[in-house]
Amino acid sequence: MPQPNSTAVTEFLFEGFSSFGWQHRLVFFVVFLTLYLLTLSGNVIIVTIIRLDRHLHTPMYFFLSMLSISETCYTVAIIPHMLSGLLSPYQLIAIQGCATQLFFYLTFGINNCFLLTAMGYDRYVAICNPLRYSVIMGKEACVKFVSGSLGIGLGMATVQVTSVFCLPFCDDFVIPHFFCDVRPLLKLACTDTTVNEIINFVVSICVLVLPMSLVFISYVLIISTILKIASAEGRKKAFATCASHLTVVIIHYGCASIIYLKPKSQSSLGQDRLISVTYTVITPLLNPIVYSLRNKEVKDALCKAMGRKPSSP
Repeated sequence: MPQPNSTAVTEFLFEGFSSFGWQHRLVFFVVFLTLYLLTLSGNVIIVTIIRLDRHLHTPMYFFLSMLSISETCYTVAIIPHMLSGLLSPYQLIAIQGCATQLFFYLTFGINNCFLLTAMGYDRYVAICNPLRYSVIMGKEACVKFVSGSLGIGLGMATVQVTSVFCLPFCDDFVIPHFFCDVRPLLKLACTDTTVNEIINFVVSICVLVLPMSLVFISYVLIISTILKIASAEGRKKAFATCASHLTVVIIHYGCASIIYLKPKSQSSLGQDRLISVTYTVITPLLNPIVYSLRNKEVKDALCKAMGRKPSSP
């Protein structure tokens, strides 16, 4: 319950990376800016190539282009403000701006989780039920998957943002993070946050454990089917189509789970901040690098777009 003499907070102050010296912050700025520009340019290339090359007009690449757009929006919500904070520590943000940042961060972060799940299902159908692939993964089904993912993201983000910003914030206004996230904000509230912690945990289960479980089941069935393929070359090709997606899934869900699923008693905001750098700066770069630009079909399409001869198998 708020204290009688407490002052209502209208602005928050990001602690960010202020504990580091300016030399270290400058190094971080250059590194993070480079990764950010690589992420943006990589995602733009992917979306453009998939749009231009009719050979890539398949469900797998449709989902990939949607993931690239979502990852771009996700990084735009966080990284520019973080880069600004590296050059000028202790930046203020209005409470409305904080709520807006949290909303878009959650919307596109959750959207990414369910898009990766849809991509896992796409690989399952392609490998385990190839004869009905074009029927099951038709255009209408793909649009429903994408719309559903975004709808879940918007719904869950609305629940989270509403529950957090209905709380009173008094006196303590320094966020020990480089962006507005749920747990750091709950620690600043001047009232009991048990209900909000429960809401946060339930939402985390729904957007992390449920998608992870579905992807895990998909890959158990996929691996079971691949092992039944007679030729070694066929098994290798089937594994290759899944390896990049599985890599992104493990890192994406792994980092988010460490922060959002561990008990409150084990929560360390300093540790969470370091892990957050991984999934806000590094993980988005995996989409264009690991999942696409190392993909032969995408590379061949890029070569054709540049007027060069595609690489031989």
